[in-house]
Amino acid sequence: MMTPIMRDKLKGALAFFHHEAAGGLVLVVAALVALLASNSPLEGLYDGFLHTPVGVRIGPLALDKPLLHWINDGLMAIFFFLVGLEIKRELLRGELSTFGQAALPIVAAAGGMVVPAVIYVAINTGDPAALRGWAIPTATDIAFAVGVLALLGSRIPTSLKIFLLALAIIDDLGAIIIIAVFYTENLSMVSLALALAGGAVLWALNARGVTRLAPYLLTGIFIWVCVLKSGVHATLAGVAVALAIPLTSTAEGEPSLLEQLEESLHPWVAFAVLPLFAFANAGVSLQGIAPENLLEPIPLGIAAGLFAGKAIGIFGATWIAVMGGLAGKPEGATWLQILGVAMLGGIGFTMSLFIGMLAFPDPAEAAPLRLGVLTGSLLSAAAGYLVLAASARERAPTS
Repeated sequence: MMTPIMRDKLKGALAFFHHEAAGGLVLVVAALVALLASNSPLEGLYDGFLHTPVGVRIGPLALDKPLLHWINDGLMAIFFFLVGLEIKRELLRGELSTFGQAALPIVAAAGGMVVPAVIYVAINTGDPAALRGWAIPTATDIAFAVGVLALLGSRIPTSLKIFLLALAIIDDLGAIIIIAVFYTENLSMVSLALALAGGAVLWALNARGVTRLAPYLLTGIFIWVCVLKSGVHATLAGVAVALAIPLTSTAEGEPSLLEQLEESLHPWVAFAVLPLFAFANAGVSLQGIAPENLLEPIPLGIAAGLFAGKAIGIFGATWIAVMGGLAGKPEGATWLQILGVAMLGGIGFTMSLFIGMLAFPDPAEAAPLRLGVLTGSLLSAAAGYLVLAASARERAPTS
């Protein structure tokens, strides 16, 4: 029998699942529109839109950037803020709050990051510039992956859906660490010190039990500007602010500020922020691109890392953890279904594109990056769906 706490956790996980599932379908549409715009007479309009200059000035402080940068550095900070909220809640109250619950998705996520990186490095060995992209195939697009899984509905055990969600959240945490450690350079110590001072203010607000949004929001904007100027990628400010949002409620039965923010932000991120990011970054001109271009080291390393590396890494690590007695297999799931979910982990899409832009900021390198990400993600989506659909047919009762 399920306890009230278990029912609450399941309810929250499934609500999250439905948001991400619908958002995944919107992501697909946004990416297709971008591809069509980039390969039609609308290409000039599309490029002009993304490079529209947008500026904000407050006294001597000025931020002047093309619209594309506002999307990637500004709107994606909101996405990472939501990721930070999810990570904090899962670690303190959710599916990652105990070792027994967290062990399997942690091991699976680790395998799903190490193996794709190894494959990419093996293919690009000898090219130091290309090796900067080793982290691109380590990412999983949670919205896209969950969207594909949702197409199978009740034919997939709920435990497997929760496993994928936990796996993807840990994967996002790994991506955050990778961005902070490996894609940060030219630090401004003054800006970083100011950002840390803002962090101290957030800590003080949390310690004093402040549950009003305004102080956290204003401090968070200040931190975002400081981080943007510091050389650390600005989206990491979103994570830092999220970790300071209180999870305690002011009254029994009332949702905490963190839970309120998470619930209110989910639809905006799923249906606006991520689709806009996909639209801005998935557009790649196919003019002059031939099938053999996929065999070039960078796109091949990305595609192979996502399609083969993720499946091998996630499935292999899961099998070792279960067979070694470290964790139990998701209840009601078959090994074929776990393989299908492992394949869905290869849908890198938005997260892979995001890391790729940090690894290869030169616009001339955008085409190989996008070609590899789109190919690996589409192959993973198709293969994962087919395997899961086949596993559902095997389990269906015969009349």
